[in-house]
Amino acid sequence: MQNALKPTLQSALRPGAQFAQSRWARILPVFLFVCVWQVLAITLESKTLPPPSAVVSALWQELYAGDLLFHLGMTLSRVAISFTAAMLIGVALGILMGSSKIWDHLLDVFLILGLNIPALVTIILCYIWFGLSETAAVIAVTVNKIPMVAISLREGARAIDKNLLQVAGLYRLSRRDTFFKVYLPQLTPYLFGSARNGLALIWKIVLVVELLGRSNGVGFQIGSYFHFFDITGILAYTLAFALVVFSVEALLLRPLETHLNRWRT
Repeated sequence: MQNALKPTLQSALRPGAQFAQSRWARILPVFLFVCVWQVLAITLESKTLPPPSAVVSALWQELYAGDLLFHLGMTLSRVAISFTAAMLIGVALGILMGSSKIWDHLLDVFLILGLNIPALVTIILCYIWFGLSETAAVIAVTVNKIPMVAISLREGARAIDKNLLQVAGLYRLSRRDTFFKVYLPQLTPYLFGSARNGLALIWKIVLVVELLGRSNGVGFQIGSYFHFFDITGILAYTLAFALVVFSVEALLLRPLETHLNRWRT
């Protein structure tokens, strides 16, 4: 009886599983959100909640004028520089701490401080110490991301399979080959975990950095619209920023992760 019911249950559940894996499962919630937003905007008729059509219109005007691309470009350049610097430093620190108990004990307190000191404090201190400059902005964003990367890679270094390293030694692989062919592939999940989480953090911090001390960028524009209480402009730049974030995730991070993890399959 139970065996007879299994195919029926599986066939009943299969359409739902197929839908969950389809693109519509991602598009439908967004569509419903926009519909609810449109209905609320029409019903409330409030200046604090412009309709989606007004936001898209403002976005198009900024794009046509060239302001949107300029400010997005400045923000993305800061994100790219800060992300690269933080990943390089954080990965090096994480591997060092995961491989050496001495360095782990010496640097652990700084990681704890880096994780718990508010980003706003770091940003303000960088602007005070280095001035309202591009260097200060990049340093502020980088410093806030390094601890997260270092902790993730430290755990990855601790989880390295020592047996594989011994096999590499038996085959007399060079240190370079051992690192790139044995050590680094095992760190790939930790690298991408820290990259995704860190990038999500950088997207947020860079806007605060621009809001407080830069004269361009998405954060600066949002701050300017805030002073004029222009909700439509704020939402337009927020929408553009969100589209960039989703594009980076879908077009860069996911394909790259799949490519680098192909050795596991």
